[in-house]
Amino acid sequence: MQDERGRVFRQAWIDGVNAYYPGEPKPGYITPWEDTPDWEREAATAVYDQVSAFITVTNGAAARLTAEQKGRFVALCWTGQIFKHFADPKPSYVADWEQLPEWQRKTDSGIFERIEQDL
Repeated sequence: MQDERGRVFRQAWIDGVNAYYPGEPKPGYITPWEDTPDWEREAATAVYDQVSAFITVTNGAAARLTAEQKGRFVALCWTGQIFKHFADPKPSYVADWEQLPEWQRKTDSGIFERIEQDL
């Protein structure tokens, strides 16, 4: 079910933010699924599906990627969703991997691994 895939992604994001964000996270970072904007729900489900498809087409060999490689994949898929939903996104919304804060990189890696577990 679409809603469940997006929820898995969102909960993995929230878990990562709670684990790695320095200090008090912005409320939007930990907004529950029910209060998440529609575009973000759609994007979460799309990225879940992209990670799932990647794992599937590699016959699970994607598990051998490093944590950084897994996180980079999630970040790139998310950036694609930002470009899809926003005509002129803020540069920080589409920053390349090297520009992402460490907490976000760790969170993105955790999202990939959570989707692996879900499959």
